[in-house]
Amino acid sequence: MENNEPLKKSAAVVIAPPKPANEVQRLAALKKLNILDTADEDVFDGITRVAKKIFDVPIILVSLVDENRQWFKSCIGLQTRETKRDIAFCAYAILSGTPEPLVINDAMEDPRFNNNPLVTGPPHIRFYAGAPLITKEGLPLGTLCVIDTKPRTLTEQNIQSLKDCASVVVRVSFSSFAFF
Repeated sequence: MENNEPLKKSAAVVIAPPKPANEVQRLAALKKLNILDTADEDVFDGITRVAKKIFDVPIILVSLVDENRQWFKSCIGLQTRETKRDIAFCAYAILSGTPEPLVINDAMEDPRFNNNPLVTGPPHIRFYAGAPLITKEGLPLGTLCVIDTKPRTLTEQNIQSLKDCASVVVRVSFSSFAFF
């Protein structure tokens, strides 16, 4: 019977996020930025460094959600620059179409994520909070997200700080592209 345990875990189903209703327009806006697969930039990296100090978490990302992946324009705490979209927490965060962050206090307790390989394996995500990066047309292109390997909660002040940091990404970094 003990041999069945790993088999059950490996056969677990990951719940892939649905696509937003405005997916075609969202992807067109993202492609128009010509930012995917570009080099690191000080402005993005500076924002992630400040957010790391504010939230005291091991992982901070500026994530852009493409058709089949999420790509990290800025990344602290991970060795990879992208993950598949079907396992991306950020792909859920963009669904609301509002600046309100998606906050997952403990990914092991959330059925959308408890079988996710980013939870069950490295980097062992437990806590996630992602504030959408939204164009003035209301198109969510990605998130500024903070991630921890242990469960945690955010205060209202923390949530506002996360939204403020995301707003800086949008206003400063994408200002030439008519973002709000």
